[in-house]
Amino acid sequence: MKFKILLAAITLSIFTLNACTSKEEKEKKVAEDKKVRKPEDDKADSVLLVYDPKKEDKWIADFINNLHRKYRFNGNVLVAKKGRILYQGAKGWADYLHRDSLKINSEFELASISKTFTGTAIMQLVEAGKLSLDDNVKKFYPNFPYDGITVRLLLPHRSGMMNYVYFIDDIWRKEKRNMKKGVTNQEVMQVIADKKPNPYTKPDKVFHYNNSNYMVLAAIIEKVTGMRYSQYMMEHVFKPAGMKHTHVYSKAEYEKIPVDVVGHDRNNFKYSVVQNFLDGPVGDKGIYSTIHDLVLFDKYLRNERLLKNSTLDSAYVGRNKPIKGHFNYGYGWRLFEDKGKVRVAYHTGWWHGFRHIYVRDLEKDIVVVFLGNLTNGSLMQLDDLYKHLKMPVIRKGAYTGAGAAPGTDED
Repeated sequence: MKFKILLAAITLSIFTLNACTSKEEKEKKVAEDKKVRKPEDDKADSVLLVYDPKKEDKWIADFINNLHRKYRFNGNVLVAKKGRILYQGAKGWADYLHRDSLKINSEFELASISKTFTGTAIMQLVEAGKLSLDDNVKKFYPNFPYDGITVRLLLPHRSGMMNYVYFIDDIWRKEKRNMKKGVTNQEVMQVIADKKPNPYTKPDKVFHYNNSNYMVLAAIIEKVTGMRYSQYMMEHVFKPAGMKHTHVYSKAEYEKIPVDVVGHDRNNFKYSVVQNFLDGPVGDKGIYSTIHDLVLFDKYLRNERLLKNSTLDSAYVGRNKPIKGHFNYGYGWRLFEDKGKVRVAYHTGWWHGFRHIYVRDLEKDIVVVFLGNLTNGSLMQLDDLYKHLKMPVIRKGAYTGAGAAPGTDED
């Protein structure tokens, strides 16, 4: 009798285990199938990106024309709401020296907007169990000279590291190294290990935005996956999101970056920026894309093609003390918080003659993209556009220390 009871219990356990395993495998297969692009995806994307100038928002069109004419904005613009493009336009020169005009599908160096993609890749690896937020950098680079720096601290810029850009630039000039050949992330990691530059502060002490955090994260991606950062991003982010005009271009892999848009610095077209060894490291920058592909990036983040919603919810949590009561930083995203709730995820970019802002209103389903290749103050003049769209004004100077906008009852 006891034997029969024991046999029944074992049989039930095996059945339950098989049922659970079968359920887990089924859920995993459904999740994986969801990430595979299908022919209908391309059709849906093409519908999303359809633009009829006759139906454009005339107020936005006039605003952009004024921004170009009065404030010298030079670049490409797109504003979309709930799956419809309200306005798009290409204003000015791609390369002033050769008098080449910008095209609507021109690819721009995204500068620090690249960090949103690196953060996405890191969180993919966390979801896949290949990486933990609590992994120490030393796990991947044992000769890394700093203690206590984890992936969790790199993502929201709380590592306390120095900015490698200035450090490497100083070394290359002093030692008269090759200024044209791009340096790789792995080479930067080795220089940091050899030279042991002083950190800015202790880990997890303060928010200190700098490029080192995302250069290191990209180096970790390469170690964990065994792929170049450019390969991983193409296979796991760009292709799944249908971003056919988005690439990682590093001077360490390309003698000449194969795009036609040139960065112009100092608010003057006479100063076109020549790429050099600092255009080698990627992750903090190095991704080239278009206004339309950034709309697709927003779409495929929203529909869980790239990450689970639960993972994104974690990425959209401010990990620092809010600046001016509203502005914070999560895992790869700048954030605008209102009454404790994140309303907008965005990022700015500024590098070698490029200056951008990429704004995603998570509540109203609005995407605003300005990709510029003339560095001036034109992107500080967008308040009226945000108000027209009934969005928060994404400019820290528009708020008091308590977080209230000038002229409001709370001011």
